[in-house]
Amino acid sequence: MAVPASLETHRLRLRAYAPGDGAMYFAAGQKNRAHLQRYESGNSLLAAHDPEEAERIIAEICAAWEERRFFLWGAFERASGEFVAQIYVGVVNWELPELEFGYIADCDHEGQGYVSEASRAILGWAFAHLGAHRVSLGCSDTNLRSARVAERVGFRLEGHLRENHRGPDGAFSGELRYGILRDEFLAMKNGG
Repeated sequence: MAVPASLETHRLRLRAYAPGDGAMYFAAGQKNRAHLQRYESGNSLLAAHDPEEAERIIAEICAAWEERRFFLWGAFERASGEFVAQIYVGVVNWELPELEFGYIADCDHEGQGYVSEASRAILGWAFAHLGAHRVSLGCSDTNLRSARVAERVGFRLEGHLRENHRGPDGAFSGELRYGILRDEFLAMKNGG
């Protein structure tokens, strides 16, 4: 199944990562390391130790896209071309089909609505082109910005797992579980 690998919104160009993105991906990871460490320590953006390793990670991301295991999008400001966010769409169950959603904002672009704008566009893509029936999302109950984005783009809170994570500092936190169904997204998109 061929699916579009780029989208545009009012302010953003969204695209699948491609060979040659390694240097940009490494720079974005280095810039956002401290910013993402608390909630996204396992994010591939933070995995590379140099641009060459980042290019190998990009090759793995491209292979995953082609194999339909997961879809990782870069969000770039149309006016400047700057990296502003990353959106993840993972496969939970192709039979339903259910997908999992995640996002991060670049530290210099937080609070500007870029993640919400990108999320709406990519949710539309997931329902239209991947045939998703349901999309789920999880975030820490201490990550209020992430929870607000989820709610702003239409996800509904479905559960709260209490103190199921321990941070590097030893503090406990829980996980908020969200979901959105195709009909809910379409109704919201059509003003319902």
